[in-house]
Amino acid sequence: MQTADVKITILVDNLVGEGLIVEHGLSFWIETNDQRILFDTGQGGALKNNAYALGVDLSKTDMLVLSHGHYDHTGGLPYVLQRAHNVHIYGHPGMVQPRYSMSNGTSKSIQMPRKSMMAIDKLPSKQLHWVQQPIFLSDKIGLTGPIPRETSFEDPGGPFYLNPEAKIADPIDDDLALWIRKDDELIVCVGCAHAGLVNTLNYIRSLNHGLRIRTVIGGFHLHNANRQRLDETIAALRQLDTDTVVACHCTGETAVDLLREKLGDRVSTGVAGMTYQF
Repeated sequence: MQTADVKITILVDNLVGEGLIVEHGLSFWIETNDQRILFDTGQGGALKNNAYALGVDLSKTDMLVLSHGHYDHTGGLPYVLQRAHNVHIYGHPGMVQPRYSMSNGTSKSIQMPRKSMMAIDKLPSKQLHWVQQPIFLSDKIGLTGPIPRETSFEDPGGPFYLNPEAKIADPIDDDLALWIRKDDELIVCVGCAHAGLVNTLNYIRSLNHGLRIRTVIGGFHLHNANRQRLDETIAALRQLDTDTVVACHCTGETAVDLLREKLGDRVSTGVAGMTYQF
């Protein structure tokens, strides 16, 4: 692993390259010398087409990591299981619970689709792994499990609830991230960073003896963030000295513009079809 390449392809995102299907969702295809990992699955409408167009054979998926239980990250799960019969699924047990968002006084279900939950129920127990603490998927690849919420300026990123009456706030405790050690540095993949991007990156460093974070890619869920949170996030990224920040999915245009203004060309916008090699 020390000398092998790591390759990450964006399969599903809110922006796409030519010939691909756009979708409010996220999915990454992660290849190392000995692992094929699918990180999230989008809503399900774009994954099949985009994987085929990009030459990604989902039947070769060794592991499927679900960053959290929202519909736009878990909807493609049944299709993946139809293709990859021996795939091992990793996620927090809280990802299957009912959950809602609130907009203009109206609640909307945003939980994992029923078809995805039914597909999980049919899995042999040996293929389903509930992640409630940090674990390694290989000697160089790990999952955070639940991420401690330590910063004062970060929150789950929106009006999220565990009931349709919006009485019980949803902290999205199932939120997790993936990291890869490469040449004594870290590559980090996040789904929506509902635990807070800074909380996530700080926790991953603490799990890896303070190694430098070279790249972070994923949804940062900053589209509802106030200016203080954006400024604090930018200050943290500057202090971490991260080389590459790829903002996808739910980051928000305003946030991406400010990140790029303050951090320069180290910041880019994720687009389905893009590939990053390390």
